[in-house]
Amino acid sequence: GLAGLTAVAMEATAAHALAPRIGPASLELVRSANQMLGWHALALVLCGVWAERVGSQGAGRLAHVAGAAFTLGILGFCGSLYLIALGGLRLPGVAPTGGVLLMLGWLLLGLSALWRR
Repeated sequence: GLAGLTAVAMEATAAHALAPRIGPASLELVRSANQMLGWHALALVLCGVWAERVGSQGAGRLAHVAGAAFTLGILGFCGSLYLIALGGLRLPGVAPTGGVLLMLGWLLLGLSALWRR
C-alpha cells in the first residue's frame, strides 16, 4: 500500500510541482521511477495474495522472497532515480542492483506459480 501511495503522490508532485522546477531529463527520471514504483506496488499485492493462497510452504515461501526482492528493488532502483533527479546524488551501482532485484522478484514469482505441491 505504501508503495502505491508513494507512486501516486510522486506522480502528482511531478505533474504539479516539479515540472516547472526541474529539467526535462530529471522529470523523465522521476516519471520512470513513478511508473516502476506503481507497477511493483501491484506486484507486491500479487505476492501477498498469491502467498496466502498457496500456503507457507514451497510456493508461498518463493512468493514471500519475491516480495522482499520487489521491496529492495523498489528502494534501490526507484530510490536511486529519485535521488539523481531531485538531489543530483548518484550512488554508483544502486540503480542497476535495484533493477536486477526487480527482475529477480518476477522470476521468483513465476517460479512460485510453477511450484508443484
